[in-house]
Amino acid sequence: MRRTSTIWAGLAALVLPVTSVVMALGGTPADAAVGGSGPYPADYETSATLANHTIFRPQTLPSERLPVFVWGNGGCSANGLSQGNFLREIASHGFLAIASGAPNGSGSTTSQMLTQSIDWAVAENSRAGSKYYNRLDTSRIAVAGFSCGGLEAYAVSADPRVTTTGIFSSGLLNDADDYQLRRLTKPIAYFMGGPSDIAYPNGMDDWGKLPAGLPAFMGNLNVGHGGTYDQPNGGEFGRVAVLYLTWRLKGDTTAGRTFVGADCGLCHSQWTVQQKNLTLDDGPTPTTPPPTTPPPTTPPPTTPPPTTPPPSGGSCTAVYAVQDQWNGGFVANVTVTAGAAALTGWRVTLNLAGGASITSVWNGVAGGTSGTVTVTNQSYNGRLAAGQSTSFGFQGTGTGNGTTATCVGS
Repeated sequence: MRRTSTIWAGLAALVLPVTSVVMALGGTPADAAVGGSGPYPADYETSATLANHTIFRPQTLPSERLPVFVWGNGGCSANGLSQGNFLREIASHGFLAIASGAPNGSGSTTSQMLTQSIDWAVAENSRAGSKYYNRLDTSRIAVAGFSCGGLEAYAVSADPRVTTTGIFSSGLLNDADDYQLRRLTKPIAYFMGGPSDIAYPNGMDDWGKLPAGLPAFMGNLNVGHGGTYDQPNGGEFGRVAVLYLTWRLKGDTTAGRTFVGADCGLCHSQWTVQQKNLTLDDGPTPTTPPPTTPPPTTPPPTTPPPTTPPPSGGSCTAVYAVQDQWNGGFVANVTVTAGAAALTGWRVTLNLAGGASITSVWNGVAGGTSGTVTVTNQSYNGRLAAGQSTSFGFQGTGTGNGTTATCVGS
């Protein structure tokens, strides 16, 4: 059972002091915020097309494309400088980091502001005339947040553009929200403040409920809930976050060794470490600088390439169940069970009720959103021993009642 009332009060009320990162609103970015320990001294700026956000970037954009890191502040604070030292440090290592909230802003943020950050980065990367035109790697996007901001990150983690999620001293507040864990399909990392962290019980509860096969890292540093964000360069949390992003978003396996294996870099340190399904080769390939001229295009083939047929012939069952229904939407789960023989893959056909449509799917790959929809396995949950089960879930609009599910495997 989760702790809710105390945690909720703590997450909602916490707004860390920003004594080391408060900067004059009238100063230029170059004057106000240049720093970080990375090779690209970083500053912050704002954009008229991304209202109420703070953008941390290398002062001089490097030739390499910048992966994107979007951040929710502690306490859901709308001050984009709340964890300014931490975010400036990340940017100085060749990332574009966007915090919800204007510099020294007031009020509260929402998870939609993280989505706005992603939308803006994708648009600027493709907009001729933008300083970021073809300078961002929008195939590598991390969403993360601290405390209340971590709850916002969970809410956005199902966005198909997100490639990894970071949860910093946070955890879901209610068991009814566990569907957010079941829909996780991309690698996730937790950076907690140890047993004295008010979010520790909830974060560890989430850790125990992650989908089977999901690559996940859990690190606890015994510093309590406040972390090290306001220390120079974000302190130890800043150092470790940079290494994680360098691995997950840039494909640097040297950085990955900080987190992977019995002899990982953090395994024999002040951190307490747990790992699930981590291998060095499950990250992206290293990035390369953007080309100065567009590469030649290859004419499309005159005939379509052969397609791989879907799995067929295997024996499996699919059991559909509505987990939550509200006015206008629902969450459902489908349990897939292999028959008398092992499977190497499966496909479930859903016949949705009239007017129902799927908005997001976790632990499966959907073809279509309404009517008859096929869902096939992810790479990590297709192989099932005889009698073994796995599951996938989805969120939809309309009614979840009346849907039927059938399964075929190979």
